[in-house]
Amino acid sequence: MIEALQDLGDYLAAALADDLLSQDIGHGQLNLHIKRPSLLKVLTFLRDDQNCQFKQLVDVTAVDRPEQPDRLELVYNLLSLKLNQRIRVKLTTDERNPVDSASGVFSSAIWMEREAWDMFGIFFSGHPDLRRILTDYGFEGHPLRKDFPLTGFKEVRYDQEQKRVVYEPVNLPQEFRRFDFLSPWEGMLRLPGDEKAEAQKSEEGGA
Repeated sequence: MIEALQDLGDYLAAALADDLLSQDIGHGQLNLHIKRPSLLKVLTFLRDDQNCQFKQLVDVTAVDRPEQPDRLELVYNLLSLKLNQRIRVKLTTDERNPVDSASGVFSSAIWMEREAWDMFGIFFSGHPDLRRILTDYGFEGHPLRKDFPLTGFKEVRYDQEQKRVVYEPVNLPQEFRRFDFLSPWEGMLRLPGDEKAEAQKSEEGGA
């Protein structure tokens, strides 16, 4: 199987020499790292070429790496039933530079790109209906970015007086931020974190 992937990699390196940045094999799949403007060309070639026939777009996902200049990495997972192989196409971008929508090559990309926009804030130019798909229309930010706070920015509740759902800034009282570090097995065995609970009890007893 590795030999087949290596042969495919050599073939694509020759056919897409101007579009590939690098390639590698991992977890039984060939990974292609491509230039951002070459996305549609590469996807179309992988779909239509007789030696590839990756005719199914299984998933589009992303990874946030804030320490890198292009912090957002897009990953397109393709499947070839004819060759019984999978391949990953990867590219990097940021929140300012749009990526061409793959919806014209694979119609299944429409919903997947909406999720990438909603969760990571990746803008897809040429998308027919780019709007949020998992969060509410008034949601602020993109929750799978690593700088997004775990508590979010707003909380939602139903107001009995107004008889509607209202949005309010997140307000967590301090007592909800305290943890006793107690394990459910306390007294039976000692687990990491128990010493913190003992120290806290000693402080409270001394006070």
